[in-house]
Amino acid sequence: MIDNYKDYIMKEETLDDLQVKGIHIIQKAEGFRFGVDAVLLANFAKVKRNNKVMDLCSGTGIIPFLIAGKTEASYISGLEIQEDMVEMAERTIKINNLKDKMDFKVGDLKDLKLLKSLDKVDVLTVNPPYKLYKAGILNPKDKKAIARHEVCCNLEDVIIASRVLLKDNGRMFMVHRPERLADILCLMRKHRIEPKTIRLVHPNSKKPPNIVLVEGQRDGGAFLKFESPLYVYDDEGNYSEEIKSIYGKSYEDK
Repeated sequence: MIDNYKDYIMKEETLDDLQVKGIHIIQKAEGFRFGVDAVLLANFAKVKRNNKVMDLCSGTGIIPFLIAGKTEASYISGLEIQEDMVEMAERTIKINNLKDKMDFKVGDLKDLKLLKSLDKVDVLTVNPPYKLYKAGILNPKDKKAIARHEVCCNLEDVIIASRVLLKDNGRMFMVHRPERLADILCLMRKHRIEPKTIRLVHPNSKKPPNIVLVEGQRDGGAFLKFESPLYVYDDEGNYSEEIKSIYGKSYEDK
């Protein structure tokens, strides 16, 4: 991290340690902040040495910054429709001295002309809005609504964009909600991204899953496997050993 990092942090922003190779991220103190789903997706994505990576719906860049710290990807890009979030991500690049390894672009993933102008990638990650958009209920300019609801794009838009951006046999990795799994699998097959791996994430062993991780392969062969469930907490209410390992730090038991 550069010496004058404080010059890049604005009022009402925080600088948070990602616990991986000294990388920190700028976020709003109040407002939409990254959660466990983004951390799990970055861990689930299979990024090989010298892979090129694209992250859609990138927000302030949490997934690209985690991948930068955890892998040997050659280059990582993020695409985000909200200009202020991209501006924050660009400042995070500067304070972590990662300008030769990463970039973020302002853009709409429904803009096929834009997508076709970008380099194709080996790996694509996406943490899309989970909730269906219902007209008249949400303010379409609300940043939390854009992040959580299908205001600016829907699930099919995300999968179409993924196909355009992936190289032949490239892999996409998505985090979503289990209740949308049927939609995810049907739309992936429709657009010739073959579902390959599913992992369900449970709050603990006694509760149903509330997060699903899905891997797909562009023009891949038909073979789907389920990985073992991931439990966020053990039955005593403490973080599971796997979650501690993923976060890369020790948690005190509750």
